[in-house]
Amino acid sequence: MAVAEGIEVKVSFVGTRLDIALLEITGFVDTATCQELAGVFQSLYDKNRYLIVADLSNVSYISSAGWGVFVGEIRNIRQKGGDLKVTQMMPEVTEVFEMLEFNKILNSYETVEEAVDEFDILRGIDISESGEPVIATEKDLLSRLKKRHPDLDFDETPTKTSDSFLASDSPLEHKIKQIVLNDPVQNIWHIKKQLASEKYGSVKIGYFKLRNLLKEMSLDTKEKRYRFYRSR
Repeated sequence: MAVAEGIEVKVSFVGTRLDIALLEITGFVDTATCQELAGVFQSLYDKNRYLIVADLSNVSYISSAGWGVFVGEIRNIRQKGGDLKVTQMMPEVTEVFEMLEFNKILNSYETVEEAVDEFDILRGIDISESGEPVIATEKDLLSRLKKRHPDLDFDETPTKTSDSFLASDSPLEHKIKQIVLNDPVQNIWHIKKQLASEKYGSVKIGYFKLRNLLKEMSLDTKEKRYRFYRSR
């Protein structure tokens, strides 16, 4: 654990193979504390650890200099075959993250579990008890959702999506529904990125506005988006 005035960083290892470094950061990251965080990254590199998830749920503020530590590390991490994912940002932190457009460089996630699972799934690791390599399929996804949310009723009737419309000319709600139908388990940041693509008319919408719109459409959680997908 790294501790300095204004910041504390707890390091643990998670994932099916316990090879993903989870940084639980508490406090704030600015010019006075960012070197402490940079030192934690360096200690991971010294151990050839390049799969990193940063839990920012207890971080009240990250300055541009603080974000510079994250962005400055990403090229080195990816060159080594790894990645850095940030999770659970407070609204104030998200605003700076989005304003500086670092969302175009770093992948962010709503939960730590989501980021860790994506690392494992992209490597073909079964995140169930067996730990055997598998190809993640819709059936795998349904099984995981049922395991995590046994109280929800997930319909298993096969469904098909349709691209029989010009996405760029459709109403915003229609575009969002089509994005969900194409990939029901992507998070809000990924939906936002899809909307900003040429296919969907380069829609510019803020994270919080999109989150509120998804809530109005009853698509504000992965489970709701998946159930909408299954109902089509």
